[in-house]
Amino acid sequence: MSVLAGFALLLVVVFVVSYAVGRQAGPVAPGLTPSRGGGTSPGMDGHNMGGMR
Repeated sequence: MSVLAGFALLLVVVFVVSYAVGRQAGPVAPGLTPSRGGGTSPGMDGHNMGGMR
């Protein structure tokens, strides 16, 4: 039982440290906003793969 509790505590510590590092690093791309085209590349219609089958 103590091994399981130790593992759970280790997981909590790892997640807390990674969260703290992420907060210190800040946003990856501060000015990044979604495009108006729904995220598709220019010239691509939705799920159409340009004639690929």
